[in-house]
Amino acid sequence: MKKISIISYTLSEINTYYEQIKSLFSQNVEIEKFCVDEINSEIDSDVVLVPSYNIFKTIKKYIKSKSELVILNRTISKVAFDKIMNIKPGNKVYLLDHNYQMALQMTCVMYQLGIRHIDFVPICESVKKDIGNNVLIVFKDYDSEDYNTVNIGNALLDISTIIDIGVKLNLLDILQRQDIKKSYKEIVTKDFGLANVMGRTNQFESQLDILLQVADDGIIGVDSNGEIYSCNDNARSIIGYKKEEIIGKYICETLSNIPFDYSIKTLKSIKEKLIKVNGYDVVVSIHPIIHSNKQYGAIVILKKFSDTEIKQHKLRAQLIGKGHKAKYRFDDIIGNSDIIKKTKDIAIRMSRSDSSILISGESGTGKELFAQSIHNNSSRNNYQFVAINCGAFPESLLESELFGYEEGAFTGARKGGKPGLFELAHNGTLFLDEIGEMPIKLQQRLLRVLQEREVMRIGGDRLIKVNIRLIAATNRNLKEMVKKGDFREDLYYRLNVLPLKIPPLRNRKEDILIIMNEMKSKLGYSFNLTVRAKEKLINHAWRGNIRELKNYIEYFYNIGNEYIDIDDLPFKEENSNSIIFNPHEKKMLDKFREDIGNDEYKYLFILKELEDGYKNEKRLGRRTLYDKSKKEGIFISEQEIRLILINLEKFMMVDINKGRRGTNITKYGIKVIEYLTMG
Repeated sequence: MKKISIISYTLSEINTYYEQIKSLFSQNVEIEKFCVDEINSEIDSDVVLVPSYNIFKTIKKYIKSKSELVILNRTISKVAFDKIMNIKPGNKVYLLDHNYQMALQMTCVMYQLGIRHIDFVPICESVKKDIGNNVLIVFKDYDSEDYNTVNIGNALLDISTIIDIGVKLNLLDILQRQDIKKSYKEIVTKDFGLANVMGRTNQFESQLDILLQVADDGIIGVDSNGEIYSCNDNARSIIGYKKEEIIGKYICETLSNIPFDYSIKTLKSIKEKLIKVNGYDVVVSIHPIIHSNKQYGAIVILKKFSDTEIKQHKLRAQLIGKGHKAKYRFDDIIGNSDIIKKTKDIAIRMSRSDSSILISGESGTGKELFAQSIHNNSSRNNYQFVAINCGAFPESLLESELFGYEEGAFTGARKGGKPGLFELAHNGTLFLDEIGEMPIKLQQRLLRVLQEREVMRIGGDRLIKVNIRLIAATNRNLKEMVKKGDFREDLYYRLNVLPLKIPPLRNRKEDILIIMNEMKSKLGYSFNLTVRAKEKLINHAWRGNIRELKNYIEYFYNIGNEYIDIDDLPFKEENSNSIIFNPHEKKMLDKFREDIGNDEYKYLFILKELEDGYKNEKRLGRRTLYDKSKKEGIFISEQEIRLILINLEKFMMVDINKGRRGTNITKYGIKVIEYLTMG
């Protein structure tokens, strides 16, 4: 810590100077106070401050030779200035000070301040008797009732003296961080030019300092010798040094792994080099400061790699908007049935992994609900959940949505380009719903992204690294699609690392009323079901699953009945007596419906045609069935019909005969038709 000794005639003056110095240099200086007539021993300080040469001559023998000397320049306060300006013009005005030299110096200050309406006569105490009735200007400690006095308080240190102290103590940087004129509003200075320059310099330095402090990056300023002269708070937090430990040190010694020497010698910038600092991965850039082919130092910019990742995440989140956040959790999946509990348990375990998940299930079973819950239960839950329905876009638009595009990539491309969903889902989860609807061409691009974890925008020439967890969902039988050549086998196995099958609502009947009551409560609906209506709902086919159940709840509420009976149900009553399945048949039917998914209408068409052929005693082959489907506007290839017939035989609904005998429907197949066409 630097040490200052203030020496003057009175303690009141010394205290005034003390307050000025302390308020500017704060805890960076230690200050000692001495009255002139009390000094009788050595003064050991970095700077000795005296008000005049006379005092210096008196105490010179007590000051160490290594001490810096500052003969202070004094000025007056604004209050004192106003008092003097109120003195009536015309008469002489005497200005009294400790000695004639100090009185003469202060008289010059008065004229420099623009006080010209009166004539000043500098005097010291020995000539005070010659004043007569004229006005006597005195400082605080000279007040006397014997004369017509104007007390202007203690003199103040002028700006030039404050700067001298800062320079001699090597603390000028402290002054540069504040506006001296603002700090001393009570000062009237005679150093107008210096004050103006300091004001402008301090303003610039202050703005620059604020800029450095609000910058997200760590910034270090280094001179041409490699000595650090500036270091903002973010840089200090990264390198782990306090300000006093880093300022004035050589960067090559303090941070040896920063390639500063190379940049200075070659005068070339180094951009975004990854180094280790205090165990952190830090991205460092060095930019030499060059003017007129002369090198003046460099600016070093530091960024924690993890902070860069977080910033990118925040920016991506802003680009996506609030609509792509996962809002559902496993607690939102309602049900007490064994099958749904088992499915949730499997999904919870899957959420702890980073492998791809393929969720399969009929429409309306809640596949996206499970996908969001998995994301929110994973280590990626603080990042984006980006969802897209692959069946909702034409191929070209789906490609641009997934992979993004550069400016000018195609007619109508947005200026500046657009990041794709793979980029926006970086570090988070990308959910591809209805993956079975993705065109073959895009399947190839998707496979490459999953293998390489890199994506290239349409019209771009650079690969962008992406770190995503992929969850796909489908209501189609992808295995059958692979056999038909409609889905890539390699992509299927890349997606199907963790298969998750969501059970249809008809397989968890004990959950139907629980889910209904939960939905009623959330929607604020109030109606009751009769026992008959409850029984009928539980035994309903539920082809639309939970989505269908929600629609029925809306319907029951809007018809306005307090009690919903069997006649109020919006589907046809099923004649359960005409369709009786034994346990084996029922189990086989449920398995059949799970396997065929959204292709149920195709199977039902084939079964109905076979039933008509049975009734009319006609045998139908694949070609005949193909022609009939084409006529009805149901597009099924002969190869697909062959696979459907094989699958129907597997579930004992048809018998396939060789040659022209065709295929016959079984009695079980007829029962299935009747069941599927009801409700």
